[in-house]
This record gives sequence, structure tokens and C-alpha cells, in this order.
Amino acid sequence: MDITVQHFNDCPNWLTTIERIEQVVEQTGTNATVRLQLITTPEAAEAHSFRGSPTVLIDGSDPFADADAPVGLSCRAYATPDGLAGSPTIDQIAGAITQSSGAHR
Repeated sequence: MDITVQHFNDCPNWLTTIERIEQVVEQTGTNATVRLQLITTPEAAEAHSFRGSPTVLIDGSDPFADADAPVGLSCRAYATPDGLAGSPTIDQIAGAITQSSGAHR
């Protein structure tokens, strides 16, 4: 499994997201490569359909996709059980990884 966290440095939420992903991968024993992809320009955001920092891609797909979210260099908001947050919760990340693992069997 390939997990990419797209981000830009002006939005710090990617740090929390990468920590949560690494925690889930370690706790579940998921065989995954976790990498960062820095998006630095509006043109790169457009080319990668970047809908804000952080964007999590699991095997190239965004499990938290919102087709109405704008493309561009902005911080992304995630709907969580506690309201909007700058990162998906550990449970949301675990669910996305589990769902993606099941889809590849």
C-alpha cells in the first residue's frame, strides 16, 4: 500500500496527519510506504487536483474526497465526530486504510 500525504508548509496540519498515519500503520501492521509530497505552487495544486493541506492519498485515491472542495494552496478541513478539524482522526485514517486493504484483496 502506498500512502502519500500532500501538503504545503504554510499549513501545519500535515504534521498531525503524518503522525496519525504512522501510528495506524504501526498498530495495524499494515505493509505501507508512507511518503510526503510537497505542493508549492498554484500550478502544482491544479496539476495534482490538490484540495488542501493535508490531502491523504491511499494508492492514489483520496478516501476523504469532497468534489466540491476547491483546488489550491489552502488548509483542508475534515468532518470528524467532534466537528471540523485540520486532520482526519486516527479512527478515520484506520477505517480508510482498512477499506483500501479490503478493496485490494
